[in-house]
Amino acid sequence: MVDRLHPHRLLGVLLIAAGLFIFPESTSLAQSGSPRETIADGHLYFPDAVGSRWRYRGRVEEWPLQKISTTKAYANISTVSGTQTVKGVTVTVFHDSNPGNHGPTDSYYRRDAVGVVYYGSSPGTPIERQIIPYQIIRFPIDIPSSFQQFDRKGIDFGDDVDGDGTQDKADVEASVTVTGKDSVSVPAGSYTDAIRMEARMSLRIHLSKSKRSVVSTDVLTAWFARGVGLVKYTEHQEMPPAATDRGRITEITEELEEADVKTPSAFNPTGPEERIHAAAYSR
Repeated sequence: MVDRLHPHRLLGVLLIAAGLFIFPESTSLAQSGSPRETIADGHLYFPDAVGSRWRYRGRVEEWPLQKISTTKAYANISTVSGTQTVKGVTVTVFHDSNPGNHGPTDSYYRRDAVGVVYYGSSPGTPIERQIIPYQIIRFPIDIPSSFQQFDRKGIDFGDDVDGDGTQDKADVEASVTVTGKDSVSVPAGSYTDAIRMEARMSLRIHLSKSKRSVVSTDVLTAWFARGVGLVKYTEHQEMPPAATDRGRITEITEELEEADVKTPSAFNPTGPEERIHAAAYSR
């Protein structure tokens, strides 16, 4: 859930869209007595036939630490616009008109028999370009389960945070957890048994001037309905003070208002036809 430092898409990303802790392979998070389930046709929760279209209404709350928050409403339309070749593979292109109230973005995803892989976005960020591609979801979907998306140390942050003339380095790690199923109500309707996923990201920036580190966190929770895709996500970002910056907290919510989901002519398990919107985190 990384194209975020500026909010939206680390979970890849998605998930937007995330996470932070090491889970080798597909480690189950089930507690004793918790219900377990394996969804063999998990791709049906992430439809992405070309021409499909989703409209979301969103809300951003942002405030400096210890200050009064401001709230902004916005709209975002997500469309499967076609396919493209990235890094030698065919990917599905999702165009979002205003994700997280940050303007238009194209994002690239590849689906095969074992899951969905994120191949970046345009415009992207320096951090994102150093860690793509990375996996968003694994098939079949085990509930509950978790896996680490990436864990990279000492990458170029792409900015001079502390103003000493040297671009700072960063460590970034992320994970995705499938936590369960919920009933979710949004403006487009009510959906039972929506898959709930949580993406977490930790970004540790090493300031070259003071030799100290600051940590940014991003937690995104998303719900996906069978045959519809993403119906809702919420995101909580915390940026600590760095240099003269006072730090800030941002909370983002998007809910589905309407969807026009096209049906592919045939399901091709090796084709680029399914995607985690977000989230995913990334989003």
